[in-house]
Amino acid sequence: MPGIKDFRGKVTVITGAGSGIGRATALAFAKKGADLVIVDKEEDRIAEAAGEIEARGARVLARKVDVSDRTQVEDLARFVIAERGRVDILHNNAGIGVGGGFDCTSLEEWERIFSINFWGVLYGIKAFLPHMIERRYGHIVNTSSLAGLCAIPGMSAYCSTKFAVAGLGESLRAEVRKYGIGVSTICPGIINTRVVADGCMNLREESRANREAVEEFYKKFGWPPERVARAVLSAVRYNRSVVPVGPESWIQWFGKRLSQKGYEAASELAGRLLM
Repeated sequence: MPGIKDFRGKVTVITGAGSGIGRATALAFAKKGADLVIVDKEEDRIAEAAGEIEARGARVLARKVDVSDRTQVEDLARFVIAERGRVDILHNNAGIGVGGGFDCTSLEEWERIFSINFWGVLYGIKAFLPHMIERRYGHIVNTSSLAGLCAIPGMSAYCSTKFAVAGLGESLRAEVRKYGIGVSTICPGIINTRVVADGCMNLREESRANREAVEEFYKKFGWPPERVARAVLSAVRYNRSVVPVGPESWIQWFGKRLSQKGYEAASELAGRLLM
């Protein structure tokens, strides 16, 4: 099934668009002439992003939405249809990070990260997909992670949400193909965004890692979010399924498939360094 080749005038909804990957992707779509609806729970960030999009000459609507609230997401879908008449592209991107060992992560933190990283994605799909099915047209992009392809020690909660998103995306893709709808799962590696700064880290006192060190690592070695934005546009244009982003993401994904023992050894080493 062909993807969406021309983004001009395409009504594109992006969650978590106030910063990082979401913001970069919104600007990339704006450059191609898309009609943006950008969403974030931080009102000041979404206002700034809207200003940047308008400066590029693209149409944009900005909404403050907490994607973990089903009612707010359903209201968003009604708003988009009322204002724009349709949705062509949906990018479920909003997410948070929780780091730390399994025994250091509370059930409340598990519930919170699932409410945003997984349920926020599911609410978005449930709210917008019927409109795409009615028109037999559209594309859904879900932001997973390298951590949704390869489990990483000290990130059990985060990995669980991103594996769930990846599984949902692959299954949904097979189901909605008959309606002419594409589904892509984006799996970024190390990206320089605010996910660490805005997230929660639960580390033992003897841990070699700390928030400042991890933030500095992401700033120094992380790829810019614009790299992910380019991958998103390419995924929609060519209707790609699972899209690792960054060499570390491709290497670990292929490495896991080639040698399970080698992958487990590398994972164990990472655990010793991080925890």
